[in-house]
Amino acid sequence: MKSRLRAILSVVPGLLGLARLTAETVRVCMRWRVTGLAAEAGFFALLSLPPLIFGLLGAVGYLAKPLGSDVRERVKTNIIDYADQFLTPDVITGVIQPTLDNALSGGRADVISIGFLLSLWSGSRCLNVLLDTISIMYGQGGMRGIIQTRVMSLSLYFVSLLFAAVLIPLMLLGPDLLSKAVPPELEFLMIFYWPVVGGVTIIGFATLFFIATPKRAPWVRDLPGATLTLVIWVLSSFGLRWFLGNSVDGFTVYGPLSATIVILIWLYFLGIGVLIGAALNAAASRLWPPPELAPLHEKAKEWIGDGVARLLPVEERAARSRDDGGDDEGTGLDSSRAIG
Repeated sequence: MKSRLRAILSVVPGLLGLARLTAETVRVCMRWRVTGLAAEAGFFALLSLPPLIFGLLGAVGYLAKPLGSDVRERVKTNIIDYADQFLTPDVITGVIQPTLDNALSGGRADVISIGFLLSLWSGSRCLNVLLDTISIMYGQGGMRGIIQTRVMSLSLYFVSLLFAAVLIPLMLLGPDLLSKAVPPELEFLMIFYWPVVGGVTIIGFATLFFIATPKRAPWVRDLPGATLTLVIWVLSSFGLRWFLGNSVDGFTVYGPLSATIVILIWLYFLGIGVLIGAALNAAASRLWPPPELAPLHEKAKEWIGDGVARLLPVEERAARSRDDGGDDEGTGLDSSRAIG
């Protein structure tokens, strides 16, 4: 049966490899419980969102003067319009709008400081879980120490803040609002808006996969999984919006909790997308093993050694090379004598 199926698939070039890759990806997902790991990552992501968002909103008040007096109203209007697509009017008027009014009422140093400390702990904890789950999908779970993983997650959190500071405003503003700030002679660049946003997102996910694995393959090998993650993310967002648009009355039973439920479902699908993308890369690595890259600390030692050698005078550098050559020659003579 398998030989007959292979004969049928081998008729179309590349179809047999695609079928093997799909089957291996499904096997990896089933082996490492992709749904359970996604639920864990989504839960910790939900815990890290409130302090981070509240701190960012508190900082908007300080940006009102350099960006314009209406920046707070624009941010508030955009958030409410976006939330109106999947939340009930009672939740928006009773929860979302008062929270925004309180957070955006001028610069809030207390909100920024407390929100930053809370988001620092919860955000680094979320990335710690995400790094752990991705390494599990690659079959490399437990290879890093606890301290090393924690330091890496904390460093990655600061980098992700800078990454989100560039990507999230582009996604929230949209091409329509952004085109108003662009000179008329450069409006043709708006056709590259969504390709740029998608490309930056794919690069971010590929870098996350590359960093999360202790045994790293070339960065290019992580691009297919990052692309699949973006596709799953977009499809799940549209599917969730369609579902909520057709059954929004059902969420009125939960009242203010409907916003939390919607965000948790969205983060769950985002976690599934990330882990399925990691499973795709892991399956491709098992079917077509890539050359493993040396760890970063070994590369750092090599770079530092080469840099120190270049700083030495020419005479000392030549003397060291002669000493190394003499040691190698002596070792070779000793080994030949031992053999003889």
